[in-house]
Amino acid sequence: MQLADHLGEIIQKAREAAEISSEAAAKAAGLKIEEFAALEQAGKAPAHVNFTALTALIGINAAKLQRIAQGWVPPVIDLSQWREIRQITTAQEGIEVHCYLAWDEVSREAALFDTGWDAEPILQLVAENQLHLKHLFLTHMDDDHVGAMGALRAQFPKLLLHTNSKNAPPQHRNRSNDFIHLGSLRITNRNTPGHTEESVTYIIGTWPDDAPHVAIVGDTIFAGSIARGKQSTTLLKEKIRDQIFKLPDETLLCPGHGPMTTVAAEKENNPFF
Repeated sequence: MQLADHLGEIIQKAREAAEISSEAAAKAAGLKIEEFAALEQAGKAPAHVNFTALTALIGINAAKLQRIAQGWVPPVIDLSQWREIRQITTAQEGIEVHCYLAWDEVSREAALFDTGWDAEPILQLVAENQLHLKHLFLTHMDDDHVGAMGALRAQFPKLLLHTNSKNAPPQHRNRSNDFIHLGSLRITNRNTPGHTEESVTYIIGTWPDDAPHVAIVGDTIFAGSIARGKQSTTLLKEKIRDQIFKLPDETLLCPGHGPMTTVAAEKENNPFF
């Protein structure tokens, strides 16, 4: 699976967050403005790019960015060690998004994390595995992450909703000390605003056979990149460091876009850190 952001998109996110003009970034990179625009648009780097000067200007790590330019992607994750979790991918108007369905293998109690665009593949997976869908956890309220919520709540009217949205009724809002049990699994939450004010990360733990924790991160962090800081990029990076990077290194990170990754892989390879 390709990264959520190609090289040029990573550079553009960092440049815009640092409030650096295209002209200044092009000059630092040793490129003509047309070459730099093409780099941000297509993600293909000319051989003579000065990554050291460019990354110093826009505030990201040169060695990690060059690794991505050379084709780095995280290792493919085998989900069979977690019993049970599935990634569900839907697309609309060229925007592909992931949601995640987790369940306890004994009780068959299930929780959905975000909805994606389309309810049908979720309903199919629930039926195929004879699951009792009890909870819907929302990482944030962007359209691609909640697009199928209406259809799912119509199908499951008793579905318990969990969100950080201030517009939600009080009984549906996350609390910092929430511990939601899903059979033997335990779900907690960590506030990770920055992309949006309501952004939140959900941690699934106590898996059978001591499988690593799973963090459903929404659009907070991607393999090799981060979300746009629609609220604040500075706050976003701070929350990633404090709330995600302090999880055990083997923790599985499940983002809304791009491949799954781990805390260790992002510490080592994400150029924003």
